[in-house]
Amino acid sequence: MSSVIPFRREFEFEYGRMEQVAPMLRRIVARNPSPFTWHGTGTYVIGEGNVAVVDPGPDLPAHVDALLAALDGETVTHMLVTHTHRDHSPACRPVQAAIGASTYGFGRHGSGRIDVGVQVEEGADNDFVPDVLVAHGDVVSGDGWSVECVHTPGHTSNHLCYQLREHNALFSGDHVMGWSTTIISPPDGDIASYLTSLELLLERDDACYWPTHGPCIRDPKPLVRALIAHRLERADEIRACLAGGVDRIAAMVPRMYSNLPEAMYPAAARSVFATLIYLFERGEVTCEGDLDALARFGLNQ
Repeated sequence: MSSVIPFRREFEFEYGRMEQVAPMLRRIVARNPSPFTWHGTGTYVIGEGNVAVVDPGPDLPAHVDALLAALDGETVTHMLVTHTHRDHSPACRPVQAAIGASTYGFGRHGSGRIDVGVQVEEGADNDFVPDVLVAHGDVVSGDGWSVECVHTPGHTSNHLCYQLREHNALFSGDHVMGWSTTIISPPDGDIASYLTSLELLLERDDACYWPTHGPCIRDPKPLVRALIAHRLERADEIRACLAGGVDRIAAMVPRMYSNLPEAMYPAAARSVFATLIYLFERGEVTCEGDLDALARFGLNQ
């Protein structure tokens, strides 16, 4: 790979402790570290007194209890959900049971794909349905704050970012993270949508990003440009594999991800498959039989 992604992996925090990270903004990190969540889910709180919670996180009793304890004496008026993976939305239910706040989101899991006839995978938070549906460009307001909803499909079809308008700061969810690239797993994950959503961010003037995993991204546009270049270079690597006779995903992954631990190969294979779908839909590659992860692919002559 020739592009260098300007990751930022310095991240100071303490599990279960609510910390002030910027004016009007606090964060508490759940203890759910993994290769996909890094140190864990960062749940944000906007405002003081009457507040909004962004991505309540996983349904872990210790995290939910710590969040509720930190907000004792305050009123949660909104819960804003970026998307419906299990490290982001499930805590809405116990928090809502305790305090009754309304949830906001683009829709149920897969809503951006199911609505056009694509059946998405199981395994996400399929029980979450937002109380209030919001769409691209909608503005949600509270006590002394307002957020603009920015639909950014790609990681999931229902992924939303939220811009805190008072500080020109974007809650970027899993769409853009400072510590890693984003997993794109079909059928709900879609490379074409992801690239379009990244280009959308380049048209905006957000001063910084607050991702759900990892530290604040203070200079976001160079990172976004590098992420686009990275995906296009992965597509080039696939073309090179196919030109060299490497026509199955299982054989492509070790060549394309030589520095990746083998335990992460299944996740890498999903991203390779997503890129192959992108190239297939552009007419650049062919597929023998059904378009699935076990198929044999070739370059379209």
